[in-house]
Amino acid sequence: MPWQALLESRERLPANPDLAEGYGALLSHLGTFTPFELAVRGGRLMSTPGLAFLVGYQAALRMLWPSAPLSLGALCATERRSLRPADMQTRLEDLRLSGRKDFVTAGDAADWLLVAARSEVPGERAALRLTVVYAGEPGVKVQTLPAIGLMPEISHGCLLLDNAACELLAGDGWDAYVKPFRTLEDTYVLSAMLAWLYGVGQDSGWPQTLQLQLLGLLAGCAEVSRQNPSLSGGHILLGGLFTQFQVLRPEIDAAFANGPEPWRSQWSRDQALLDLAASAREQRLAKALASF
Repeated sequence: MPWQALLESRERLPANPDLAEGYGALLSHLGTFTPFELAVRGGRLMSTPGLAFLVGYQAALRMLWPSAPLSLGALCATERRSLRPADMQTRLEDLRLSGRKDFVTAGDAADWLLVAARSEVPGERAALRLTVVYAGEPGVKVQTLPAIGLMPEISHGCLLLDNAACELLAGDGWDAYVKPFRTLEDTYVLSAMLAWLYGVGQDSGWPQTLQLQLLGLLAGCAEVSRQNPSLSGGHILLGGLFTQFQVLRPEIDAAFANGPEPWRSQWSRDQALLDLAASAREQRLAKALASF
C-alpha cells in the first residue's frame, strides 16, 4: 500500500446516483491498484459511508475471485436469511441455475453475480459450488427491493434464476468461497470505513491523536489483509482491530458531534453498518481463540 497517496490526498469524488457509473469513475481515478488499495484509497474518496462500504465490498470480492471483471459485482448466497448450505434451495444442474437469492448488495447495478448453488446428488449431504452469471442474460433477473434506512444510496434486491446458464468456479463453494468471504468482507469494509473516517477527520480538523489512531488501525488492516481468511490467526488479529475500533467509538462520535452537520448526519445514520455482522464475527473469534 503506497501510504503517501492516502496521507497526501485531499480529494473526494462526487456521489453519483448511478452506482455503476460512479464506480467506473473511481476505477479510472485510481488507475492500477490492489484490492487493499481499492478499499483504502477508494474509501477515502467516497462522499458517504454507504459508498465507502460498497468499495470495501468490491475489494473483498476481488480477493475472493482475483480474475473478476473490473465492473461492479455481488455475492449471492443468502436464502431466507440463512447461509447454511442445507437451507439453500438454488440448484446447479448441467451448468444451469434455478432458484432465488434473498439479498443482493447493489444488485441492480451489478454486472456479474457470484451465486452459491447446491450441486449434490439427491439424498447426499448438501454440497455447494460457486458459479457466475451475468446481468441481463436469459433467466437472470434482479428484483430491486425498497430502500432501507441504512445506506439508502446502496440498492439491494433479490436474484431470480430460471434455468440460467452459468460458469463454474473451481473449488468447494462453501470452504473456498462463501465461508472465507465473511472474513474478507469484514476486513475490507473495515478498511474502507476507516479510510473514510480518516478523510472526514482531515477535512474537519479532528484531533491529531484521533487521526493517528485511525491510521494505526489501517496499518493493522493491511497486515490482516495478508492473512489466510480461513485460518484462526487472521480471525484473532481481525478481532483485535474491531476491539480497538470500539474503544475509539466514543472519541469518533464526539468528533462528529463537534463537526459539520452533514458529516454528523451521515455517521448517525450509517454507523451501524459496521455492526451488521458482529454476531457471526464474534462467533468466529471465539472459535479461533478456543483453538489456541
